[in-house]
Amino acid sequence: MIHARVLGAVLVLGALALAGCSQGTIAPAASSAAAAPSTAPSETAGTTAPVPPKFAGGVTVALVRQLSSGDYFEQWLAGAQAEAKVLNVKLELSSGDGNNDKQALNLEQAVQRKADAIIVDHGFADTVQPAIKKAVAAGIPLVAFDVEPGTPEAVLITQDNHKIAEQGLAQLKADTGGSGEVVYVYVAGFAPLDQRNETWTQFKKDNPGIKQVAQIGVVNSSTASAVADQAKAALQANPGVKAIFAPYDEFAKGAALAVKELGLQDKIKIYGADVSTADIGVMTEPNSPWAATSATDPSNVGRVAVRAAALLVAGEKVERTLTVPPALITQKQLRDGGITGIEQLIRAVPGLRTPEVAKVPWAASS
Repeated sequence: MIHARVLGAVLVLGALALAGCSQGTIAPAASSAAAAPSTAPSETAGTTAPVPPKFAGGVTVALVRQLSSGDYFEQWLAGAQAEAKVLNVKLELSSGDGNNDKQALNLEQAVQRKADAIIVDHGFADTVQPAIKKAVAAGIPLVAFDVEPGTPEAVLITQDNHKIAEQGLAQLKADTGGSGEVVYVYVAGFAPLDQRNETWTQFKKDNPGIKQVAQIGVVNSSTASAVADQAKAALQANPGVKAIFAPYDEFAKGAALAVKELGLQDKIKIYGADVSTADIGVMTEPNSPWAATSATDPSNVGRVAVRAAALLVAGEKVERTLTVPPALITQKQLRDGGITGIEQLIRAVPGLRTPEVAKVPWAASS
């Protein structure tokens, strides 16, 4: 997914209020997540080591999020909560609700409370790195997802955003024959999107037949609908467009809405990123223009983050960069397989599960 930067006013991505969390407050993890985890109760291997004494009594991990609502973020949290339950970890949740300063304050408070470990989920590097360095200096293990921590002492989890863009663009090229007009959806200042943009920039150089005729993009409290309005204007101004590259699922959903409202489903295809059960519904509905997406399973990534934090608390060695590889998911694949949700997708694409990443040796699988 993406992490936000302050662009004049505070940017808010999707529906940003995390129920039960006011500014600067902490909410304990719910016993059951709003979105069902997309994997079995534990992805870890069978028990091969004794449970560290600290985990027998329970440990506390502060999960400091920049954003909390939307399909991706809800499924990410569901996976994190499920894995925390398996490992006897109490998650203390806080959300910046898209406000980078608020997230930084929440992170500072987690350091002051001396949590056993901290997970930073997205964020703007300039605002979270000072507090990350304080956590490291205080000896608090720290895991960062989709935000550069700024210190080699922290563990970074990445989705390989360049590969995400490469996979979607390879499908776009195959479907268009390597030529045609394309509308691009992008907003600068979001680390994963900036990385995907690097791949898009190189792709255009390598494929001169692909012509970008418009760049659109916005993030606010209703990203998909705002992008839909922009996309309609861009498509009406450029009637020769064959494809839309929208490498974030809220962008892709907005683009799909625009194409359908203009009745251009048979002419224009959309290539996106990220996946959720709701995204699968959009991709497989009749006459959907969303042809392909490249993604990791957000629930799986949440699990990896909690496992990495648990290993650090236990004093285990953890690679300083953990990469969760993406998979290309096509509309045809979903329809042919009768896939309607994440559970079915995981069975069809088992590579979306990565139990070997940050494997916890003392946790038993179900």
